[in-house]
Amino acid sequence: MTRLKGESNNRSFLILGTLVAVLLIGLTVWAVQRGQTTSSTGDVQTFDLTNQPMLGQADAPVTLVAFEDFKCPNCKNFEENIFPTIQQKYLDTGKAKMYKINFPFLADQLPTNDSVLAAQAAECAYDQTGSQGYEGMSTILFRAQGDESQVWATKDKLVELSGSVDGLDPAKMRECLDSDATKTRVEADKQQAIKAGVNGTPSVFVNGKLVQNFSADEIGKAIDAANTN
Repeated sequence: MTRLKGESNNRSFLILGTLVAVLLIGLTVWAVQRGQTTSSTGDVQTFDLTNQPMLGQADAPVTLVAFEDFKCPNCKNFEENIFPTIQQKYLDTGKAKMYKINFPFLADQLPTNDSVLAAQAAECAYDQTGSQGYEGMSTILFRAQGDESQVWATKDKLVELSGSVDGLDPAKMRECLDSDATKTRVEADKQQAIKAGVNGTPSVFVNGKLVQNFSADEIGKAIDAANTN
C-alpha cells in the first residue's frame, strides 16, 4: 500500500503518541469490561456513491468501494494483477459490485498536481460514457503510469491517452480538463477518503469495512463472509 507521508523522528510526536497509546489502552479495557470494542479497523463506513463509477450488477448483495490514486504503483499492481480475479469471481457472477473513488494525494507536493489531473480525466471520461468510460480511462492511465515522484499526467498526455479509449472524444476531454469541470467532484472524493480514515492506496472496503490486506484472497474472504450474513 502506498501511504501518506509524515514525520517519524519528532520527539514531541513520539511523546504524544505514547500518551495517546496509553489512553487507547485504557479505553479498550473499559470497553471490554462493558462488552464493547473500540477498534477503528472494525468501524463500518458509509459512502456517498451517487454518480460514482460502478462495475458489476447494480443489485449485487455486496458492495465494494476502492480508493485509488492513478500515480500509485501499488494501485497499478492491484488493477493489473488482483482486480481481474475479483472481477471474474465476484463482479461478473453477481455476488458483488465495486465502486471506485479517487484519492489523489501522491502529487500534493509536486509543482503540478497530476494526481488530481488524472482523477479529473477519469471523471471526464465518466461524463462522456459512464462507468465504461471511467474504467477504460483508468486502465489506460495505469498502463501509462510514470514515476510517482515526477509529473507525467499532464493535460496534453491525458488528452492523448483518452484517444485510445473506445467511445471517448479527445476534444471533449480537452474541454473538460481546461474548464476543471470535474475538479469539485475529485475533491469531494478525496474528502470521503479522509473522512473514512483512509491513509493509503489502494484501500478496499467490503460493505463498509476496510480489508486489511488487499490481496485477492483476503478480499474474496470478506465478500464470502458478507454474502453469508
